[in-house]
Amino acid sequence: MPVDSAVGFARKICPVCRRSKRSRTVAVMEDFFQQIWNLIVTFADPRNLKNPEVYIEALKQPGVMWAAFVSVNLIIFTETGLLIGFLLPGDSLMVVTGIVARSADWPVVPLTLSLCAAAVIGDTIGYAIGAKAGPAIFNRPESRFFRRDHLLAAKAYYEQHGGKTIIIARFIPLIRTFVPVVAGAAKMEYKSFLAFNIFGGIGWIVSMIVVGYMLDPLLRQIFGPQFQIAKHIDKIVLVVIFLSILPLLTKGYRHWRTTRAAKVAP
Repeated sequence: MPVDSAVGFARKICPVCRRSKRSRTVAVMEDFFQQIWNLIVTFADPRNLKNPEVYIEALKQPGVMWAAFVSVNLIIFTETGLLIGFLLPGDSLMVVTGIVARSADWPVVPLTLSLCAAAVIGDTIGYAIGAKAGPAIFNRPESRFFRRDHLLAAKAYYEQHGGKTIIIARFIPLIRTFVPVVAGAAKMEYKSFLAFNIFGGIGWIVSMIVVGYMLDPLLRQIFGPQFQIAKHIDKIVLVVIFLSILPLLTKGYRHWRTTRAAKVAP
């Protein structure tokens, strides 16, 4: 073929090639966002809260690793940062994610770092929501549920116990969604809140991921290869929560005994 004819032919087909490449890119992005949507729907379905095996099946689908990273981060952010996320499966989902990360050889360090960031940012958004909307609610004396003295009492409580509350609340479903909002409404000093937020967020994420990532093979060695940790996630999460609040329970018990002894003493 003459050179001029070849050049002319190339010019004719290049737009077609570009359109074809663009179409493939669009199709890939559509598949990616569809994967994210399907995973989020699975995670947000309250019927699956007592059936974590569904999460494992969803995360183990071929080619969903990056979609799984995005969807799990969105779930963690929503549960910690938005009031509508209080029924989302934060604890069980992270344990399951740790299990799948090990079995599917996912890069667990970037996954954990991104989840820590999502948890910290989520609580920060919750704090901002409370700081923005909280005073407007609490300052209404005629309010049916809130009064200014409640706000002042909450502020005093957080000045004294805020740090422990924010950290421990990370491990308690439902409560962790509302604690940062209350802290913002109570005007807790943001620097103190941020420090406890970071510490609690990292501790929560790392502990849950490690439970799934490390505990699954360990328990299989103890109970046999047929053992499935996914069927016992609720019990494992309860144990983790109990161990997390055990120091506070111990301190409270000691304070109760001291107070009781002081009342009994003549």
